Amino acid sequence: MNIPENLKYTNEHEWIRVEGDVAYVGITDYAQSELGEIVFVEIETEGENIAAGNTFGSVEAVKTVSDLFMPVSGEVLEVNPALEAQPELVNSDPYGEGWMIKVAVADAAELDNLLDAAAYAALIGA
Repeated sequence: MNIPENLKYTNEHEWIRVEGDVAYVGITDYAQSELGEIVFVEIETEGENIAAGNTFGSVEAVKTVSDLFMPVSGEVLEVNPALEAQPELVNSDPYGEGWMIKVAVADAAELDNLLDAAAYAALIGA
């Protein structure tokens, strides 16, 4: 199971990577493997401010639909345009080309509430 050390994680299996004033958010390798083949990503919250823990979209796999939760409060700046045509990028490259949204983080202190790689590995029993 791939759990990069440079990311923070949620109990709901999202990851966040902060790069300056912007953060990238997606789902973990564990989450995509549990969901199976991703066939559709629905995110209609671009331009909205969403509180940590609230839903920013959903991901549909062959057998299920799962909500996506904000790891920190902030404004959804951009939805990954590649996912419309290639939702399977979430399966093949969940931490890279399969990112879901870019966020302007409202309060960087909220990052301290998230899990580091070791804590996330313990959560999923890796």
